[in-house]
Amino acid sequence: MKKHLTLFLLIILTCLLSTSCSNSKSNNTTNKPKNIILLIGDGMSIPQICASMLTQESPTSFEQFPVTGLVKTHSKSHRITDSAAGGTAIATGHKTNNGMIGMNADSIAVPSMLEIFSDRGMKTGVIATSYITHATPASFVAKNINRNNYEEIAADFANSDKVDLLIGGGRNHFNKRKDNVNLIEKMQSDGWNYYDTLINVDISANKIIILADNDHLPSYSMRGNFLPEATSLALRNLKNKNGFFLMVEGSQIDFACHDKDSTYLINEMNDFNNTINVVLEFAEENPNTLVIVTADHETGGLTIVDPDENYTKTNLHFSNGSHTPLLVPIFAFGPEANRFTGIMDNTDIFKKIIDLANNI
Repeated sequence: MKKHLTLFLLIILTCLLSTSCSNSKSNNTTNKPKNIILLIGDGMSIPQICASMLTQESPTSFEQFPVTGLVKTHSKSHRITDSAAGGTAIATGHKTNNGMIGMNADSIAVPSMLEIFSDRGMKTGVIATSYITHATPASFVAKNINRNNYEEIAADFANSDKVDLLIGGGRNHFNKRKDNVNLIEKMQSDGWNYYDTLINVDISANKIIILADNDHLPSYSMRGNFLPEATSLALRNLKNKNGFFLMVEGSQIDFACHDKDSTYLINEMNDFNNTINVVLEFAEENPNTLVIVTADHETGGLTIVDPDENYTKTNLHFSNGSHTPLLVPIFAFGPEANRFTGIMDNTDIFKKIIDLANNI
């Protein structure tokens, strides 16, 4: 038992130290950011990142960030948050009760960073591999007392004039509704360009919605490189002289940990890693871009045990199939990235980003 614990602690220490190693990318601290890209690994903490590192032959995207920190994730109502309260805290800077979307704990709707940036003339987008109406992506656009009111949340998306690009699943919440309203047709009449695939998308279009599945998107083994390709498409569409805000969620990291499925987890982590690499490449080419990677909570109580002496095998153990109160990491790259070091509350992510935007 002591041997297993020692090995685990050594692995965690190695992973933490590697994020500040000498092969991290250069960090632009002289400019102010015009573009802000926030990537959220749902259910991801240090153990999930370490598990991904142990399966990679080359350094992961996480090791390229020059600035790292840790984030507290409790909600207003619970020591262990759900994705609704966690997403809302990041998106709006307000602690709220588990289950609530885009509202504070008094059930009052509060603006998200996406909405604030839209009001300042920036283009905005949201990408997820879950329903687009799922808790984390919904927190940036919708307002609802119950995260499971998917059709009401879809209506908030359809009626919003703050978001310009949506990519994910959950088509049935838009066109197979109890009220028989076809929100896809409504959005098209309002000027949205609708697609059910990434193929042949007009990236010059002003408003794009891609609903690629009736349900959640398939897992990585079925959907392939959808997330990095969708992110690349979004970056090309949103880039403009006024800047943009984009939130990208690796939604199914959480699904894998709930299922306690190590293969599923590694695939989703590697997919998220590839997506971050797409974003970092864009940021290198566009040095006025701030990239932030974090998580809403950890899922599964993951530990890593009994790796062989060559570290070619990774044995993962899930303590449970639920969320935990573990701190989650935050990584930052680009102008003003140094604001995101140290230990912070999840609401501080919003506050730091908005404070930064107020000084641009």
